Amino acid sequence: MICQTLKKGVECIFMKQSGCGYNGGKCYSIVERCEGCNRIQELETGKFCSSYAEPDMKWKNGQCNFATHIVNESTAPKKVVNALKASKRKATGKM
Repeated sequence: MICQTLKKGVECIFMKQSGCGYNGGKCYSIVERCEGCNRIQELETGKFCSSYAEPDMKWKNGQCNFATHIVNESTAPKKVVNALKASKRKATGKM
């Protein structure tokens, strides 16, 4: 439904016939760590996250999983290739 509280005119999943169904009856503005994210909506009443109603809670236990401005580095170990075995495979044509 269309929000009738803070984000007027914006589609909101928490908006019900009886009003905003989110905890406290309103969405909360973004926190400092959200700056730079592509999910920020700038409205007349402030800056809000388009994916989550209370951005501060997403940052409470580390990084927000919706954040588009944070790049997670892969922790997968690089595969070690044995040069001797690789050369033997190449010589027999198995590669």
